[in-house]
Amino acid sequence: MKLDVFFYLAVILLTGLLFGKLAKLVKLPNVTGYLIGGLLIGPSVLGLIPGETVSQLTMISDMALGFIAFSIGSEFKISYFKRVGFTPIVIAILEALCAVWFVLGGLLLAGFKLPFSLILSAIAAATAPAATIMVIKQYKAKGPVTETLLSVVALDDAVALIAFGFAVTIAKSIISPNAGSLAMSILDPIFEVVITLVAGSLLGLAFAFLLKFFKSQANHLNLSAAFVFLTITCAKMLNVSALLTCMAMGAVLVNLSDASEDAMKITDMVTPPLFMMFFVLSGAGLDISILPSIGVVGVIYIILRVAGKMFGAWAGGAIMKAPATVRKYLGPALIPQAGVAIGLTFVAQTVVPEYADTIRAVVLCGTLIYEIVGPAIVKISLTKAGEIADK
Repeated sequence: MKLDVFFYLAVILLTGLLFGKLAKLVKLPNVTGYLIGGLLIGPSVLGLIPGETVSQLTMISDMALGFIAFSIGSEFKISYFKRVGFTPIVIAILEALCAVWFVLGGLLLAGFKLPFSLILSAIAAATAPAATIMVIKQYKAKGPVTETLLSVVALDDAVALIAFGFAVTIAKSIISPNAGSLAMSILDPIFEVVITLVAGSLLGLAFAFLLKFFKSQANHLNLSAAFVFLTITCAKMLNVSALLTCMAMGAVLVNLSDASEDAMKITDMVTPPLFMMFFVLSGAGLDISILPSIGVVGVIYIILRVAGKMFGAWAGGAIMKAPATVRKYLGPALIPQAGVAIGLTFVAQTVVPEYADTIRAVVLCGTLIYEIVGPAIVKISLTKAGEIADK
């Protein structure tokens, strides 16, 4: 018997509530409970949610990531950057590039071919902001590490997309030396980021203008939802990152409109069910059967990516003379990885098709480990930094 999609949504929400409560009992972040609960009810374990249903509910993931990116963008206040300068930018560049360099070095030393090593190591740069933001919101974390973390995870995706673009270009030139213009291939990822920022900025400008005419909280919520959905649509039409576009829209809005804070607050009040469904679905989409298949390359990727992130965050903080807590505790909070990295594996299939299955298995396995372990490590890092109050 084929059950209605609303039944599955009810199961997803109830699973999130139950496992969120269980996670709290063992002092883990709610998001860890959501992911584990999703994994258990998903096709990999109990099969309460069929694989085809998980695939059909991608709209929930798109909406949730749009609102999460919108929320991250609202942290990009000019007043904040006037106070901290280029610190988050330098840290974001170094933590992303060090993850690439560490994984690349490990793969080459292990004897893997350069094109394959370049593509897989470039994917290591990406960080998933969603789980990190949920931990920050749940524990109401505040302080220099939290502030820097919010900026770095937002900038990270832009750096990752550009790094991956360069890696693809170099890999293609090695595999097929006469394949197209090298200059255009190098500029492509930069153009993509520029288009993303321009589109998001224009939408943020329009949002700020319309907020002048709609004063009630209900209308602020309606406008927020409309512009998040519109931004996601524009990003898909332009074939650019919806995450970056929504971040840009939120950043422009918060710097142009005094009413933006109210819009953000009311939006935060109604999005918890959406976020819960997103993380339970993310857990349901994880496939534990791939764990035995990753081999040496998977171990190198999973360990050296974390080492690179931690070293890069420390080095960036040291260069910019960031507070000691930022240098010490920011790196471990950058472990989560999901959506962007998985998306890049599909591009990798066209560049090194002979390694496509290996790359996908390694990244999916990394996602499984990073997404379940990562939120707990984010919580530990922020607690040790003194930015989560003891309860």
